[in-house]
Amino acid sequence: MPKRIERDFLGEREIPNDVYYGVQTLRGIENFKITGLPISFEPYFIQAFGYVKKAAAMANRDLGVLDRPIAEALIKACDRVIAGEFLDQFPSDLIQGGAGTSTNMNANEVLANIALEEMGHRKGEYQYVSPNDHVNCSQSTNDAYPTAFRIALINRLSSYSRALAALRDAFADKGREFSDVLKMGRTHLQDAVPMSMGDEFHGFSTNLGEELSRIEDAKTLLSEVNMGATAIGTSVNAPAGYPQLVVKYLREVTGIGLTLSEDLVEATSDTGAYVQLSGMLKRTAVKLSKICNDLRLLASGPRTGLNEINLPQLQPGSSIMPGKVNPVIPEVVNQTTFYVIGADLTVTLAASAGQLQLNVMEPVLGFALFTSIKMMENAVIALRDKCVVGITANADRTREMVLGSLGIVTLLSPILGYKECANIAREGYLQNKSIYQIVVQERKLLTQEKWDEVYTTENLLHPHFIR
Repeated sequence: MPKRIERDFLGEREIPNDVYYGVQTLRGIENFKITGLPISFEPYFIQAFGYVKKAAAMANRDLGVLDRPIAEALIKACDRVIAGEFLDQFPSDLIQGGAGTSTNMNANEVLANIALEEMGHRKGEYQYVSPNDHVNCSQSTNDAYPTAFRIALINRLSSYSRALAALRDAFADKGREFSDVLKMGRTHLQDAVPMSMGDEFHGFSTNLGEELSRIEDAKTLLSEVNMGATAIGTSVNAPAGYPQLVVKYLREVTGIGLTLSEDLVEATSDTGAYVQLSGMLKRTAVKLSKICNDLRLLASGPRTGLNEINLPQLQPGSSIMPGKVNPVIPEVVNQTTFYVIGADLTVTLAASAGQLQLNVMEPVLGFALFTSIKMMENAVIALRDKCVVGITANADRTREMVLGSLGIVTLLSPILGYKECANIAREGYLQNKSIYQIVVQERKLLTQEKWDEVYTTENLLHPHFIR
């Protein structure tokens, strides 16, 4: 295969002539074999670099620090990357040393070589379009990388938000479908009082719906960028007015309401937005795990468990027990949430590890957040499509359990008093009697008419105060 020679201040390297990245990317590939996941694992990140470099070329063109033909060729190159071309040319590992320099240079080299071909030159002829002098003009990794990171997170969160909203709506649909299904509520895993299964599923929907507004809060924090800060926030090597102009162009090309930080020194080292985002993801993961635990409990059995609901049967559940079917989708969602909860600790440690004017740990922040959001999105899609929409209720069984429960004695407390009801429940427990048997048939504490008034299906589902 034909090769070209590229040079940096460490020396010369041979580069396969069919690739668009260059010598600094090659060094990154050789040095960082950590996750096995290239930065192209997150296409939104590559797209975001296209936006950042395009806005930079436009601003540098307007300010007269980048010749118009070079700027226009770079803008065309960026548009191709934004459109999803050249993903395979971004092989740098997601976790890397150097605060993301390998990633930024990967983008610079790819865009330079695309622009070179656009102008009729060959790859590597950097005297015409340079990765450092032209593509990286008025920039540093320390502002280009975090700005691209934030844009990518915002777009990834938008996709995740749509998936989570669809899951919320699926639970709401089941809430309406099960609105007349009478069941027993439980606290401490013990019988409590009757309720509607619809209310239970509507509660799941409300619980997840609360997270959608938290996503919007996180996106608002991420929309403040330090583009134009260059190395440490002093805008060294950037022309006057560049930070404001490049962010203006970024708003236009991304369609996101990005704002320039008022304190670029602070913004260049601050990772607080990532900490809050990670905490939000953990919060949702904890809620989702609890919901999946509930679904597995409600579907347990079927003969010797609660068996209140049926989950879709997706695959045989045992290599030794014929006929066994397991709740595999809630199980896999549980496991996903465990990873996200653990990744939050990674974000916490990485955010706290920054020193002075830069936090060099942003690559692992990116790995933790990109993988967490992507996995959560995949998990909520699977939970909706392969589980929730197919859940059915065992209404006859749940009603039978309610009427046979000792917990329904609670509805008699306003009539008979707490102490008397406690004695009734105790007798029922010790002698295996129903509340009806003790209260109406044996002790005659209530007439049949009063019993029928208290224990209508409507009053069990939507209790009123009766004395």
